[in-house]
Amino acid sequence: METKAGSAAPLRPDQWALRLKRRAAWLAELGTSGYPARTRRRLRNINVACGTIALACLFFALTFALEDAMLYRGAIIINVVMTVAALMVPALHRVHEVAGPLFMAFVLMIGLFLIIALVGRESGIQVNYIAASALAFLILELRRLPYIALIIVFAIGFHVVSWVFFDVGIAPGEVSDVFLLRLYLTTVVSISIIVAIALYYAFWTAEQAEAETEALLHRVLPEKVAERIKARPDALISDNFDGAAVLFSDLAGFVPIARALGAARTVEMLNRLVHDFDRIAAEEGVEKIKTIGDAYMAAAIGGATPEENTTRLARMALRMPAAAEAAAAAFDVALNLRIGMALGPVMAGIIGSQRFGYDVWGDPVNLAARLENSGEPGRIQVSAAFRDALGDAFVFQPRGAIDIKGVGREETWFLVDKRSGTRGHATT
Repeated sequence: METKAGSAAPLRPDQWALRLKRRAAWLAELGTSGYPARTRRRLRNINVACGTIALACLFFALTFALEDAMLYRGAIIINVVMTVAALMVPALHRVHEVAGPLFMAFVLMIGLFLIIALVGRESGIQVNYIAASALAFLILELRRLPYIALIIVFAIGFHVVSWVFFDVGIAPGEVSDVFLLRLYLTTVVSISIIVAIALYYAFWTAEQAEAETEALLHRVLPEKVAERIKARPDALISDNFDGAAVLFSDLAGFVPIARALGAARTVEMLNRLVHDFDRIAAEEGVEKIKTIGDAYMAAAIGGATPEENTTRLARMALRMPAAAEAAAAAFDVALNLRIGMALGPVMAGIIGSQRFGYDVWGDPVNLAARLENSGEPGRIQVSAAFRDALGDAFVFQPRGAIDIKGVGREETWFLVDKRSGTRGHATT
């Protein structure tokens, strides 16, 4: 179907859904800026609950108006006041994080009591007081137990008093049994919907927060270690790996490069480079251990054999210079990587409780660092054990025996390329 020139095409259902989702997210965020993440999540729960309550109050105002606007004008006014109060809650977040929910609780309790007084207990409106106790926990959480207890006490008190004193309403006219039944059913349905929406949103936001935390944990730690931390947060994490492959890299002449780029562009360049290294590590099944300035440390420890570990790390090392070249072109600088790799038994574990990190120790760690430091710009230097584990799947250039600080004189090789026909990413 064609549209007139200059007119916008009608939105598809999925576009309408996306637009509504964005509007709802914007409304949920009202008044929450500046608070810590956990508090913001609770305030969003409050905003959603109050938005739903506002709609319910408007619906009840309409219900009373359609039945008899003059007879129930008091109930209509009270529902409009509660609607306005619910819509004011996000603004009250700027006063204090509990100002909004306490204000809303006060207005609702008084308003509901006055409506029950008008139409009587047979309307079932006092059921809202029972739901108020549950919603108090939802919107205030366990850290605010005194406020929760206060709301529950008042809810019980208003419920009991309204039940005892208002078996019939004081509205200036007879309230029909049919209308009372309709009010009762509407109350039950509306409060069920309010509680369901509030609980759904609260659980959804909690699951989102948990997913974000898990994603962060998996970015910081190896997957298996992250799962162990989740299962036993206080457990000591320590492992031994017999055939671990370790890699160190850094940028030759980094200090003058950083001086030329300046602080902001240096950070931007390193951020891009490390992001690319992280992506390559993930694709090759290698664990990033840490970065220190321009130095990058990674290890392949999850393979079934030393050969598998060295192969994964060798493929990563061969892809890293291309990432450095791309970053160099983007920032108009010359970046030359030095890479060192070694193989052997290591220990690994979690160190610290604040800003903790997963680290590895052992002779291969020290040797890989020395091989990187004593290497040549643009070359990948590996130990004899690393070269032997790779076998004939890769191309090497012998460097000969060199003096390695803290190790002595050892034979080393430069890793050049993969042999054609081997699996993995091709790099020349």
